[in-house]
Amino acid sequence: MLIKIGCPEVHAQIGAEVLLSADMRGVDSHGVARLSGYVRLWEKGRINTNPNIRIVHESPSTAVVDGDGGLGLVVAPYAMNVAIEKASKAGTGWVSVRNSNHYGIAGYHAMMALDHDMIGISLTNASPLVSPTFSKERLLGTNPISVAIPADQEPPFVADMATTTAANGKLEILQRKGKDAPQGWIQDKEGLPTTSANGVKDGGALLPLGGDREHGSHKGYALGSIVDIFSAVLSGANYGPWVPPFVAFLEPDPNPVGEGIGHFFGAMRVDAFRPADEFKSHMDNWIRRFRSAKPTPGNEKVLIPGDPERELEEQRRKDGIPLLDPVVKDLTELGEKFGVKF
Repeated sequence: MLIKIGCPEVHAQIGAEVLLSADMRGVDSHGVARLSGYVRLWEKGRINTNPNIRIVHESPSTAVVDGDGGLGLVVAPYAMNVAIEKASKAGTGWVSVRNSNHYGIAGYHAMMALDHDMIGISLTNASPLVSPTFSKERLLGTNPISVAIPADQEPPFVADMATTTAANGKLEILQRKGKDAPQGWIQDKEGLPTTSANGVKDGGALLPLGGDREHGSHKGYALGSIVDIFSAVLSGANYGPWVPPFVAFLEPDPNPVGEGIGHFFGAMRVDAFRPADEFKSHMDNWIRRFRSAKPTPGNEKVLIPGDPERELEEQRRKDGIPLLDPVVKDLTELGEKFGVKF
């Protein structure tokens, strides 16, 4: 499908791998279910499928990458590789990206650093669907943060989370299943709590992590703001309400303040701080101690960030990837439209 819309084969391979990595890890909201969204943006002329991705400014340990309007699925791995290369020479590498698009799951890009005995960091801003604490306006995206940290004998620590109570993709899954959203995920257009999975489409907004002030939503608001500033104000991308939306029910602001959407990546060589073997041995110790913590009633065990996704990947490599009927229908129709057999 990506080749059909004009991606060079090498870009199509990377893009497909990023999407499938989401499905493999159980992040179904960001897997092949999103394919039609990328095609829709291409049809609207908002994605350049054969971009000239390039560094436009750099220092020994930093760079700004211009994605030339390309698929974020391709732009992001390019930029993360720049961060890794910078880190290999300078100890750390930091890359801010402008003029990109939705980049899939944040965790994929952070985890690229693991094979190099590096800690990886991945941030991106996103469609303005989130209201800051006390606001009715949608000014921020779900703005995820991912940090991947290598260990030795234990699997790596991989945090990958939205800075909202729930990512928009979770709402899309509920919409496909015809279910309501939990309390605390959304507010309606008047700023009042709602459980309608279509609440955002109907003019409401997603809520920052915490849901409301009493439960710490000001902290989620602050985290989402940090991601927005690092990703876009730093790089020259659009920020806040000017971020070009991925969702079909919103149109881009006609008066942008930057270029495309923005990402931010970091790579930190472990041995720039202490010997990598020592660090990874202590990470094993850290992980084992937390995993052995006494669980609360009704819970079998304490998890380490990355455990649920890793366990799902092991299961899906054996049993296959389940697809909801609406996703199958969507992919089948895409295939018929572009002459690709499903």
